[in-house]
Amino acid sequence: MTLWLIIRRSLRQHALSTLVSAGSIALAAGLMMCVWMVKTQAHAVFTATNTGFDAVLGARGSKLQLVLNAIFHLEASPGNLAASDYEAIKRHPAVRTAIPIAVGDNLRGYRIVGTLPEFFAVEYVPGKSFAVQPGGRFFSDGEREAVVGSFAARRLGLKAGDTFQPYHGLNFDPKALHEEVYTVTGILAPTNTPADRVLWIPLSGVQTMSGHDPRAATDVSAVLIQLRAPTAGFMLDMMYNRQGNRLTFAFPVGTIIAELFNKISWFDRVLALVAGLVALVAAGSVLASSYSSMSARRRDLAILRALGAKRRTVFSAILGEAAIIGMIGAVAGYAVYFLLYVGVTEVIRAQTGVVLPVTAWHPVLVAAPLGMIGLCLLGGLLPAVQAYRLSVADTLAPTS
Repeated sequence: MTLWLIIRRSLRQHALSTLVSAGSIALAAGLMMCVWMVKTQAHAVFTATNTGFDAVLGARGSKLQLVLNAIFHLEASPGNLAASDYEAIKRHPAVRTAIPIAVGDNLRGYRIVGTLPEFFAVEYVPGKSFAVQPGGRFFSDGEREAVVGSFAARRLGLKAGDTFQPYHGLNFDPKALHEEVYTVTGILAPTNTPADRVLWIPLSGVQTMSGHDPRAATDVSAVLIQLRAPTAGFMLDMMYNRQGNRLTFAFPVGTIIAELFNKISWFDRVLALVAGLVALVAAGSVLASSYSSMSARRRDLAILRALGAKRRTVFSAILGEAAIIGMIGAVAGYAVYFLLYVGVTEVIRAQTGVVLPVTAWHPVLVAAPLGMIGLCLLGGLLPAVQAYRLSVADTLAPTS
C-alpha cells in the first residue's frame, strides 16, 4: 500500500511530464506496430491478389509493368497484342481460360477497361465469382454498357441506369472527352480487389472508341490467363520469354509482385529505423522525467526513509512509476496504431483497390508494447538506483 501511494502521488504531482512521456511512448509503440503490420499484411495481400488469374500475356517489356497494368490497373500498358496472338494463346492446350483486356480511357481518373462478359465468370478468389448488386446486370457484349466497380461507383456517384462519356487516356483530361455515351447496367458487389476501382465495358467499346487508332481496332492490351496446371506456366515462360522475342509471359503473378516488395524493402527499413528512434526518444523522456522527479523529491524520499521506508521500497517506487508510464503509453499506443493503420489501409485501397485486413494478428502487436514497457523500466533504472543509494543523513542535514 505504501508503495502504491508513493507512485500515485508522484504521478499526480508530475502529471504533465507523465502525459508527455506516455504520449511519446504511445506514438513510438503505435508507429512500430503500424510499420510492421502494413509491411507484413501488404506483402501477404498483394502477393495473393491475382483476380483469379495465373499469368498475363502482353507486349514485350517488363513483367512487373505488365502485371501492374493488367491485374492492378496501375501502370500504362507496355504495348498491344494482335488479335492473332490472343487467339493463339486461347487455343493452347495448356490454357484453361484466356480473357483479353483493352485499356486507354478513363472517367475522371478511374480507369475504363474493356473485356469480355466471360471475365465475370472467373472466381476472383477461390469459391467467389463476380456479382452485381441487386437491381443490376452485367453488360452485353457489343453494347455501349458498363459495369462499375463498387469503389469507383461510390467515388463517382454512379448507379445502375446512369450514363457517362469516357475520357481518352489513362489520366483525366477534361478536354479529351469521347463522344460515345455508356449506360451503367450494374454495380459490382465489393470484392476488395483492384476490380473495385475499374469501370468495365465491352472489349469492342475500347477498340473502336472515337479517337483511337483504327489500325489497332482488333488489338488487345493484355491477355489474362488461367492455366490447366502450374507446370504449364514454366513451359509457356520458355516459349514466350526465352525462345520468343515479341511477347512477355508474366508468371507467376505473386512472385512478380514479391519482387516489387523486395525492391522497396529499403523503405520498410527506413520506417522501422524512424520508429526505433522514436522509441529511444520516448525511453529518454521517461529517463529525464524520472531523473527530474528524483531530483525534486530527494528530501521527500529521505523523509520516507527516516520514517521507516526500506531502500527496496523506494527503489521499487521509482521503477514502478516508470513501468506505469510505460503501460499507459503502451495501451494508448493501440489507439495510435489503429488510427494510423486504418488511415494507411484507406490510402492503399483508394490507390489500388486492395484492402488490408484491419483485424489481422501478428506477434508484434504484443512485442512492441512490451518492448516499450521494457525500455521505460530501463529508463527508470538509473533514477531508481540513485534513490536506493540516497543518504538520509546528508539529504536531511541543515544547509546553513
